[in-house]
Amino acid sequence: MKLTQLMASAAIAVVAATASYAKENLIISSWLPPSHPINVDMLEGLIDMMEEATDGEVTGELKLGLAPPPAQMDLVMDGAADMTIIFHGYQPGRFVGTKLIELPGYEGSAEAASVAYWRVQEAFLDQLDEHRGVKLIGLSTHGPGQIHSNKAVTTLDELNGLKTRLGGGVSADVAAELGLIGIQVPAPKVYETLDSGAADGVAMNMGERTSFKLNEVAKNVYEIPGGFYRGSFAVLMSQEKFDALPESAQKALEDNVFGEPFSRMMGKAWDASDERARAETEAAEDNTIVTASEEDQAKFAEMAARVRDKILAEIEAAGIDAQAAHEMVKAEMAKESSM
Repeated sequence: MKLTQLMASAAIAVVAATASYAKENLIISSWLPPSHPINVDMLEGLIDMMEEATDGEVTGELKLGLAPPPAQMDLVMDGAADMTIIFHGYQPGRFVGTKLIELPGYEGSAEAASVAYWRVQEAFLDQLDEHRGVKLIGLSTHGPGQIHSNKAVTTLDELNGLKTRLGGGVSADVAAELGLIGIQVPAPKVYETLDSGAADGVAMNMGERTSFKLNEVAKNVYEIPGGFYRGSFAVLMSQEKFDALPESAQKALEDNVFGEPFSRMMGKAWDASDERARAETEAAEDNTIVTASEEDQAKFAEMAARVRDKILAEIEAAGIDAQAAHEMVKAEMAKESSM
């Protein structure tokens, strides 16, 4: 064989070897601000987990602003992105089972709740197939949702008539019990909505005080131990994209990243965010945190019970043993919290 032919054959072999070990770069869509924990800690953390599990064979790249929040799932189904995160409450009527984790009254961290959420998904909610068309790779809930307002609130009764931005889902049912006047805008619009006076308050977890600069436009926090509600998130992947990955990479991701490991990581990130924001709020001289009195906590417990009955009935009607699923969430959260 001539030298030129040998060199050509060697070059082809090198190219083939390089191609076989080429990284799979997954496009991950997000609608949150660049510095939000969902981007910085959760989705970037997902990339790190995937790279570690596959020895660098699978990586990812975050893309912001590809579509508005309610269109994220369709974005992945249409092939415009490989992965995304969605907030279930932004798509009324599309999800029912996901409201289970949003109910008021759960005790425990976002980490415990997120782990319990994934376990109850496998045990009960998979039957509903609400994420059909995509691959579900992680579930999470933020920490307890509280009321942040631009005027002082010291009692439960003072929430009646408060114009409040709501994210949807169970928060809307709780708001109806409280007498809040609901305003629906995506989370990235919260600052301007409060700053313009279009809303007096917002229902969010504590960590969003930092993420959306609520310390500037909602200087008062009225909190219920355990929260008024929680919020449900899912991270989704194109099933077609997953199926196209090498089998070894698929197995590594399924065994070490997707499901409970990733859900736990997201919950931890929510908890850390809440802790940082609480410390910042307590340190700000013009910010105030008021914890509901025992009397108001008892009053809200009655409201929460009505909300739970309503939502569990909806889930039951969808074909799930709602009470058993609810008990499982509480049991798994208690198990995680005791560890």
